[in-house]
Amino acid sequence: MSDANYSELVVKNFGAFYFNSPFFRVWQILTYMFLHGGWQHILFNMFALFSFGPILEYSIGPKRFLNLYLICGIGAIILQMVVQALEVHAMTGAFTVPPFSIADPSVPEKLKAIYFGPVVGASGAIFGLLVAFGMLFPNMELMMLFVPVPIKAKYLIVVYILIELYLGFSQYAGDSVAHFAHLGGALLGFILIKTWGLQRIQ
Repeated sequence: MSDANYSELVVKNFGAFYFNSPFFRVWQILTYMFLHGGWQHILFNMFALFSFGPILEYSIGPKRFLNLYLICGIGAIILQMVVQALEVHAMTGAFTVPPFSIADPSVPEKLKAIYFGPVVGASGAIFGLLVAFGMLFPNMELMMLFVPVPIKAKYLIVVYILIELYLGFSQYAGDSVAHFAHLGGALLGFILIKTWGLQRIQ
């Protein structure tokens, strides 16, 4: 088996597909966050995790940190699927459709993308951690790539969320990023910090 075929097989089985897709498997809501769409994707996510993850883990403990990461990742894909379901309903009048071929010219390309396009990556979980970090360390200054001045975490979070909201609703052609998954992770991060009753540290 070639590397390309092996990669395709891994993504097909462990990337997250729309719940009505013929490729959907229940374990994908967990496994998708451990796959990435290329080296740039994984390097960016791991750089972000390395930047604020250790401080957050030390502050809330490794067990709670792991729970935060996984729950935010699961929440991310659930929100993404909810948005996809609304898009499917807008196109077809239903949340599920009978099986169809990706080669069928009568099927809208958007519908094909939802049913046959997997979601991969830890970005949703990372956004959840970022929101948690910003809530606990709002005044800590962070240095970001391509930005020559430090930015307080509380401002950085707001900017990130606004950008994701804008991109999510803009629906630019060729944009394959699951922006609502990022927002789902961020929302779960906010909810968990509030639910756990964790107070601002700095």
